[in-house]
Amino acid sequence: MRIIKDTHIDFMKQMRIGFIISATIIIIGLVSLLINGGPKLSIDFEGGTMVAVNFNKEMDVNDIRTSLGNVSVDGVNYDFSRQEIKHFGSPNSISVRLASEDGQHTNIAQTVIDHLYNSFPEDVPDEPNDFILTIEKVGPKVGAELSGKVVMAILSALGLILIYISIRFEFKFALGAIAALTHDVLITLGIFSVLGLEISLPIIAAFLTIVGYSLNDTIVIFDRIRENIKARRKDDYLSIINTSINESLNRTIVTSLTTFFVVFILWFFGGEVIHNFALAMMIGVVVGTYSSIYVASPIVALLHSRAK
Repeated sequence: MRIIKDTHIDFMKQMRIGFIISATIIIIGLVSLLINGGPKLSIDFEGGTMVAVNFNKEMDVNDIRTSLGNVSVDGVNYDFSRQEIKHFGSPNSISVRLASEDGQHTNIAQTVIDHLYNSFPEDVPDEPNDFILTIEKVGPKVGAELSGKVVMAILSALGLILIYISIRFEFKFALGAIAALTHDVLITLGIFSVLGLEISLPIIAAFLTIVGYSLNDTIVIFDRIRENIKARRKDDYLSIINTSINESLNRTIVTSLTTFFVVFILWFFGGEVIHNFALAMMIGVVVGTYSSIYVASPIVALLHSRAK
């Protein structure tokens, strides 16, 4: 299927504009991360308890916050009004995230649920089981351990990719690919920070999927560059890269569009649980396609010109 006919776009002439766009977006994301004190981590990493409940009508978060100002847990009164309270997918559903504390009661989640159920008797389902959407609990030690494993997983993936591309192509191609993958992850992370979205285990899975997707697209272009270098030894290196990208452009766009449509459907119809995962994938598909053309390939060209 060809939705784009033969093109002759001078991508290498636009590399400076591409670098400026990428640098601007990355800087905005990094500034947001600095202002927010890093990414907003879910209970998967920080530990704590998250409960989500469903009411019969649209609820005001401030009413829920007021209700949680005095909750009795085993005879001890707690003020949970300053905890993170927000809508969970729909205006009828509310999630409450309770920070992890040493020595906290084991039944605190159920106590909060019972308190909300009794505080709004006219707005809750008849059956208490229909009121509960989800209960998640992660200990602080488990969260810290998961954080370390996530960092090791990402660094290991980048290291193995560097070795693989260095063997299959050249070291400069490996550096271009790693720069593009780092670019994709930083932009996605920055957008999540700007939007105030949590980084959870599913989002980390999305990041690793983005790395694989972007790498696949980059490898296709690199493979075409390698073939054209052998076939057109007398041509200028920049023109070879331009030709290679143009020859791969139709395949790149078709693959990206089909993938984007799938994750868009997941984002639109998937519900709260998979919403942020699908959003990360959508951002990754767009940014990954862009970086294969305007980050990975130009860096290879710059490294080649310096080496020459």
